[in-house]
Amino acid sequence: MKLFVGVLFAVVAAAQAPFDIVIAGGRVMDPESGLDAVRHVGINGGKIAAISAAPLAGRVVLDAKGRVVAPGFIDLHAHGQSAEANEFQAHDGVTTALELEVGVPETGRFLRSREGKALLNYGTTASHGAVRTMSMREFAKERAAWQKSDDFSFEIMNKGRYSPLREAEEYTLLGASLERGLREGAVGLGVAAQYYPGATREEVFRVYQMAQRWKVPVFTHVRSMTPDAMQEAIANAAVTGVALHIVHVNSMSLGALPFVLDLIESARKQGMDVTTEAYPYTAASTFIESAMFDDGWQERLGISYEDLQWPPTGERMNAETFAKYRKQGGFVIMHMMKPEWIRRAMASPFVMIASDGVPFSARAHPRSAGTFSRVLGLYVREEKILSLMDALAKMTIMPAKRLEAIAPRMKDKGRLRVGADADVTVFDAATVRDRATFEGGLQFSAGIFHVLVNGVAVVRDGKTVSGAFPGQALKGNFAAGR
Repeated sequence: MKLFVGVLFAVVAAAQAPFDIVIAGGRVMDPESGLDAVRHVGINGGKIAAISAAPLAGRVVLDAKGRVVAPGFIDLHAHGQSAEANEFQAHDGVTTALELEVGVPETGRFLRSREGKALLNYGTTASHGAVRTMSMREFAKERAAWQKSDDFSFEIMNKGRYSPLREAEEYTLLGASLERGLREGAVGLGVAAQYYPGATREEVFRVYQMAQRWKVPVFTHVRSMTPDAMQEAIANAAVTGVALHIVHVNSMSLGALPFVLDLIESARKQGMDVTTEAYPYTAASTFIESAMFDDGWQERLGISYEDLQWPPTGERMNAETFAKYRKQGGFVIMHMMKPEWIRRAMASPFVMIASDGVPFSARAHPRSAGTFSRVLGLYVREEKILSLMDALAKMTIMPAKRLEAIAPRMKDKGRLRVGADADVTVFDAATVRDRATFEGGLQFSAGIFHVLVNGVAVVRDGKTVSGAFPGQALKGNFAAGR
């Protein structure tokens, strides 16, 4: 009966005209339903109004013949939240870019700052790392200024990185501030424990307890790049019942990746709500002044000075330049992973794709511009590590489902069906590839032709559409559920 109604609707819709936009004659691939066929997609009012085998009339017609029409890509892990960063993300097929690993200290302020200025859909977690610093008695004088600033969470959480929470009042303020972030629309708690080693195991466990009480997920950068850090996070989730997402499993696991994937798979088989993600590059990137580079980093990370690259100049480091740049501060690229580790992560059926893209700079890590196209070009087309449909699932329906419980609007994203939000990416499967490099810096990906966000084109015929800011806030429903 449902199939008959759907066919009838498509026939009736085909007779109606015109749609706001029609994406004509493309290979429509929807990982949710499994649809893989030539279809015409009609869009009205920012929603998908028809998916038809028959041609449709539209006020605007985008030619998709010979190209794939897919749900817009959802990036759960994008630190780049500026207009410049969004433009590169859009040319990589991304329609929703979320800051879920670290989060922000002031959710309401962040969401308001992006309103009417965003190419892509946006959202955030409440930042445990930043809020814990703001809750410490020693930073009471700075608290009011930080609440009104646009400081990235890392800059605040770094201030208190070596200090534990010592007093009951600090825990109380931490809890109240995180809850306020959730009430303002955060979609969970961001727990980036490796960046603040002063946080005890008890403190992190208490944060998981808060998440359990509020029924929100935890997105975590675990305590260290070791299996026991993964076990700590999974154990906390197991005893609290919290939904857990572990970021960039490739760089958090290194050579222990097969074991860590087994851990996560076993947890999932036991009924735990645990998910993870990876990016398709053998290099990582983070702040050189972070706790990750404290004494002993070479042994912990299995790399040395020459494996570190300074983006502004492209140079590899030595002891002298490392000391100079660590004092100066800024992003560093860390060449630290093997290609077989990335292949293993890409092939795993439960590992999603997410970029960990950093704030915009011309020579930033190429994952900031090419993550999704690299997967499609290298790991699908060239190396055939996974099928095109499976890759699209990792970029669309899987991240959408990760967020549906806390953000119901995600039920209308990550899929192509009548009634869904018209977040759509059109690309050429034969030519799509990343063009950003470690040596040459950021470049738009190749083979991405059209990108629509809420029914508005932000990329058309491979070019940025000037003045289009259709991105909308993705808010959690914590407040509504209280």
